[in-house]
Amino acid sequence: MLANGLGDSMFEVLVYMFENYLEANIRLEQDDLMSELSAAGFDQHDIDGAFDWFSTLEKMSTQAVDGVAHLGDGHRAYTDAEMQKMTTESLSFMLFLEQAKVLNSVQRELVLDRIMALPQPEVRIEEMRMIVLMALWNQGRAQDYLFVEDAMFGDRSATIH
Repeated sequence: MLANGLGDSMFEVLVYMFENYLEANIRLEQDDLMSELSAAGFDQHDIDGAFDWFSTLEKMSTQAVDGVAHLGDGHRAYTDAEMQKMTTESLSFMLFLEQAKVLNSVQRELVLDRIMALPQPEVRIEEMRMIVLMALWNQGRAQDYLFVEDAMFGDRSATIH
């Protein structure tokens, strides 16, 4: 798993759900998925948090697709809380994705919202990569991201099954 600190267990549930069910387009009933996650050894509190986090991602993704495609290309000033939550490498990666036109301003705000909703105090590059992948996958744009990530990270990229 990618995560390894305080509050990271919920992120581990998100990664597990994404890699084993969502990405493969396996749709289980929520109760069945919760039972499987519990059987895999995840804590119920972390499972509930992951479901809430992903549910919000889905709602926000729908609004982003249905709403304005781009807010504009203006500069985004990050809050102190956002700067403290993201590592320098994570922030640089997100800025790169914006410049490469992989993320538009609406998607950037979606990613930032989901970063800030994570309970861990810091989001590292590995976590940032998964959050962006989940956000774009949810909008049917994962291939755009995977192409750029493969060019940047090569063998270190997230495994897609």
